[in-house]
Amino acid sequence: MILLGTVLALFLSGVLPSTKSIFSFTPSPTDCVEAHRVCSADPQCEALYRGLELCAADAEMSPLGDQAAAECLEGQDALLTKHPSLSSCKCQHGFRKEEQCLRIYWRVRLLPGEEELEISPYDDTLMDTRMASLVAASSFMQLDGENQCLKAAQDCGLYEKCGSLRSEYVLACTKRMPGTSRCNQHKCHRALRRFLERVPEEYSLGVLFCPCTNTLCGERRRKTIVPSCSYQDMEGLQPNCLHQQSFCRRDDLCRSRLADFLNNCQPSPLTASGCLKDSAGLCLRAYAGLIGTIMTPNYISNSSADVSLWCNCEGSGNQWQDCLRLQRMFTHNTCLRNSITWMGSPGSLPADTTKPPAPRPSPIVQEDELLSNNHLPEHNNIVVESEEEEELTQAEMEEEDEGGQFDVIPLYSERATVSNLGSPGTGGAASLTAGPPKAILLLLLFLSASLSWG
Repeated sequence: MILLGTVLALFLSGVLPSTKSIFSFTPSPTDCVEAHRVCSADPQCEALYRGLELCAADAEMSPLGDQAAAECLEGQDALLTKHPSLSSCKCQHGFRKEEQCLRIYWRVRLLPGEEELEISPYDDTLMDTRMASLVAASSFMQLDGENQCLKAAQDCGLYEKCGSLRSEYVLACTKRMPGTSRCNQHKCHRALRRFLERVPEEYSLGVLFCPCTNTLCGERRRKTIVPSCSYQDMEGLQPNCLHQQSFCRRDDLCRSRLADFLNNCQPSPLTASGCLKDSAGLCLRAYAGLIGTIMTPNYISNSSADVSLWCNCEGSGNQWQDCLRLQRMFTHNTCLRNSITWMGSPGSLPADTTKPPAPRPSPIVQEDELLSNNHLPEHNNIVVESEEEEELTQAEMEEEDEGGQFDVIPLYSERATVSNLGSPGTGGAASLTAGPPKAILLLLLFLSASLSWG
């Protein structure tokens, strides 16, 4: 017992390492759904949050008056003072509870300023900033005269999930609403988002950013997202870019995707990639995140890789400079242009001396793998898909029955590299399964010795 007391004294005095230092993890921002769960356990915190929801509902109907705005901001300050984790929480791109998380994120930022609207609500610490999956996609894209966009589409068709979800969004974007000659743009956008969120990036981004050397390839690339429905207005009329941005910022998902793009595709002359964050991968993912929203961009012709929004700056008045700035983030953005070009020639950017980890499936695919192994955290339970998603899935099945144009091969997890969840690079599981540290073994040795002598 004397030895046990001595060992404990050494731990407390700091001579021996503590378990806190032994099992140290790199902290990451709290998920907003989890932060709200903690808040909801406190009646006072939950009451303050519900008050902000009422304020947000009123603001959606009409601008808040000065007194109402002041009261709402006072409640917001009281909530963030009581539970500061709500002000620092982030969301994960493409996860099942993404929209719920984003709603919480923006509720505690009731009246955001322009700067806050350009801060990404997404947590990039878990994303592969070294572009491992993009390296895998671009490695198959060599400008050898072959139609790379046709090849990318064929590769997508050979992977069951990619082929079926591509068939789903093509059907949703080409099907006319009953009694009209118009498509259902809302369903088209939703199906496009499902494709980009559930298909591994090796396939989805390969289809979006395939390099072209001729107009035939360029036209296939331009039509990848069915622009007649997802991109442009049926009448061919372009709205004002600031009006389009205003509508986007009324929706939590669109506002978040736009903020992510403005944050991760910010150009800079001081980096080799031309991006302020010096990451072509983050910029490409942020650009792809806009597809399926009212701010959907696309290639403007079949003879170049230039992209643009479907809008103009006519009628901007004294906000013309602001409109031009938004428009040029797509048309004259060095970061975005270099990132798209890099997909066709990965050697155009400085080589990363660190060997990239194995390519990862999309977040939805990762969650499916976790579900199959019964390792999904409690707060990430599967949510039931909406009736609209069920309709799209049914339409997809009908299309497959009729056409049968997509071949089926083994699933991606069997065909290519699997997710590196739990690998040494991720920290969590690998650290916990490692052998016990020497300090712990020493402690156990002393305990067993003291018991044998007792």
